[in-house]
Amino acid sequence: MARKVDQLLQRVESADLSELMSIWRSRLPEEGSGSPALFRCLGERILAQGEPLLAYDVVTAGLASWPKDTRLRQLQGLSLARSGATERASAILQDLRCEAQPAEETLGILGRTYKDLAIAAATPDQRAQFLKRAAETYTQAFKTSGGYWSGINAGTMNLLVGQTAKASELARKVREQCLKEVKGSTGDSYWEFAALGEAALILRDLSQAAEWYGRAANKGRNRFGDLQSSRRNARLILEHWNEKPNWIDTYLRIPAVIVFAGHMIDRPGRATPRFPTELEPLVAKEIRQKLDELEPGFGFSSAACGSDILFLEAMLERGAEVSIVLPYNEEEFVQDSVDIGADSKKWRARFDSVLSRAARVHTASNQRLEIGGVSYDFCNQLVLGLATIRCRQLESRLIPLAVWDQRPGDGPGGAASVVQNWRSLGHSPEIVDLAKICRGSGSLPAGRQNRPLQKKSIALRKSRPTRESKFRSRIVAILFADAVGFSKLSEPEVPRFVQHFFGAIAQLMEKCSKSIIAKNTWGDGLYFVFSEIGLAGKFALALADTVARTDWPKKGLRAELNLRIALHAGPVYEFDDPITGRRNYSGTHVSRAARIEPITPPGQVYASEAFAALAAAQRVRDFSCDYVGQTPMAKGYGTLPTYHVRPRHRTTTN
Repeated sequence: MARKVDQLLQRVESADLSELMSIWRSRLPEEGSGSPALFRCLGERILAQGEPLLAYDVVTAGLASWPKDTRLRQLQGLSLARSGATERASAILQDLRCEAQPAEETLGILGRTYKDLAIAAATPDQRAQFLKRAAETYTQAFKTSGGYWSGINAGTMNLLVGQTAKASELARKVREQCLKEVKGSTGDSYWEFAALGEAALILRDLSQAAEWYGRAANKGRNRFGDLQSSRRNARLILEHWNEKPNWIDTYLRIPAVIVFAGHMIDRPGRATPRFPTELEPLVAKEIRQKLDELEPGFGFSSAACGSDILFLEAMLERGAEVSIVLPYNEEEFVQDSVDIGADSKKWRARFDSVLSRAARVHTASNQRLEIGGVSYDFCNQLVLGLATIRCRQLESRLIPLAVWDQRPGDGPGGAASVVQNWRSLGHSPEIVDLAKICRGSGSLPAGRQNRPLQKKSIALRKSRPTRESKFRSRIVAILFADAVGFSKLSEPEVPRFVQHFFGAIAQLMEKCSKSIIAKNTWGDGLYFVFSEIGLAGKFALALADTVARTDWPKKGLRAELNLRIALHAGPVYEFDDPITGRRNYSGTHVSRAARIEPITPPGQVYASEAFAALAAAQRVRDFSCDYVGQTPMAKGYGTLPTYHVRPRHRTTTN
């Protein structure tokens, strides 16, 4: 067993991200480890690669067996901090700080959470308060350990709170220490070089900083999590000295994230060519040229034959990380969007290849909705949202890229509607002009480029009767909530519960009535359907706050009354309910939302990954979604990534 563990550790320490994810998916750490060493090593390596959500899952799995392991708890806190769940990270690290003599890593990561809270602070006073805490915590860590890592952070934070002389003294001490460390070293000196660069910035020596950061970049190539951590501190110092913050990007560069959409290869018998199969080499060449210009490191796309697969192949050739979103189950998707035309076997093989090499593959829905193109529309929104979340983690640039013929589409889910949605959200997408490629190759029939959009087929569809208006599909946000403590109510308390508990919720509903398109209640349960993601999240948080702030004993009810609130977003069927006579909503995504509520802690709002992604895609600012981890759903529904929804500018002083 010990030999197997040693072999796995060696493999982990030299693995790239793709292999690290393969090791984790194979569950080798759980099968071959009698100690937490593999979970620690795997978590550290994945964090260095810039994957905090996966790192959180790894160390949390390790903590299930070793709940008191200090290093795993530190890594859990750091994973949360790097994913943006700063308050949860701070709580974990404050608990660690209270145990025995806190280690440098514990204090250092706790200091980082205070720094993050300062960056996100709503007021200058709050920012100053958190910066002071960060400076004190890092300084304590340096005094305790004498480590250059805590020392350089202490120097930066003291500079930001105006203690320039102290910051300079710390920077000189760290410089002296790191110069000794790197002298003659042949190992990994990334952090020493980065600390030397940061020390030079504190001392306002940009030429020296450039030299050391350049050497750090060579050592830290593809360690995007580590690069991002160093870059954040550099930007803070540059801002303090009134220098351009993007100066550091020349040295500690994190490549862009691309979100992609594009036309499929033409189906056999298509009346008007759009992407004839003979254009594949030309389109592939144009995509590669665009990627050479943009130099991305991360790509998000679906995987239909044609543009999607060409993009994924080009990204993988560059050594980039790709994430794939399928609109529904793989078997059905392959039939609909991959096995097409005379080259279907070739496309299937290429589809299998890109999926096997992807960093992650998401399935948006278990099944395709039969009415409309909403499954594809939802998939495209999910692609954008997941790319946005990844971009935020890395503090990088998001670049939309489309292979599009520059013509309006005839429904949701196509390239035209995707580009339109990107632009409506303020993005400026890069376009590979498919019509221009067609014209240049002679594949476009004469007059096609000037022909107006044919509206006849659309008009026919709209004039189809009754089914389109009475039974259709759309993307909605769904809220389920359950009253905690309801089962303990006595008979006399039930009328008071309806009057005061449900009454308070009814008053809150009036403020969001325009967005609530369906509502129901049964006993202690609540169900709402919203037309807007942002308003669903705001309503959920207002609901939780109302219940928490109300003095229930004054109203003749139990003090422990509370709510568990769950949110999800996805495509559903909308129809006239023949039983109730009202508009109703149904489908597998309604069931998915219902499974989240029972695992939500009382008083909190939990959400699915889809809800968090769509909120990110739509640039919702009123709340944030912090990763909770892979969570087992109720009634054996499986394990799904879950997020904690909280107000964006809530401040904590504990």
